[in-house]
Amino acid sequence: MTDYGTIPTSYGAATATAANLEYISRAKQRFKDGLGHRRPWRLMADYRSFTLPSNLHDTLARIKINLAYFRMNYAIVILIILFLALLWHPISLIVFVLMMSLWLFLYFLRDQPLVIAGRVLQDWIILLVLSVLTIGFLFLTNASLNILIALIIGAVVVLAHAAVRKTENLYLDEEATGLMAPGP
Repeated sequence: MTDYGTIPTSYGAATATAANLEYISRAKQRFKDGLGHRRPWRLMADYRSFTLPSNLHDTLARIKINLAYFRMNYAIVILIILFLALLWHPISLIVFVLMMSLWLFLYFLRDQPLVIAGRVLQDWIILLVLSVLTIGFLFLTNASLNILIALIIGAVVVLAHAAVRKTENLYLDEEATGLMAPGP
């Protein structure tokens, strides 16, 4: 008996497996590239860069520059604090995970500018809209106190870091000196 001209079933399975592996490898690379736009955590946590600001003007300038420079890192920090606060609220956690998928695709892993109705949306607009939507949907889940406490803790952590982190050793792009500057 000859099997000439027939396609073995293992070939179809091998092709499907290869396609799945290629998809996984592309997704993994896109994830790495997307998170590559964030600043290195080592740079953010460099203890030699922490000093107290000399006055209010210096504090506000540091906060403005650091918020623009470490924008993606600060978003990750706040989202992690929010996630930890919602661990004991399963419905809120489900909503949070769904919103995190939007964050991943629209903010963290996007490699091209987002265009809606022929207009390019800047990163700060996407950050603002996703933040408002996430907080709004989470408040609908009756975990308001946990959400407020998590957001206050996140804001205090981010502002404290931004205020005491020196900005002299940051390699700022010409456009990234303001909070409203386009992102990565």
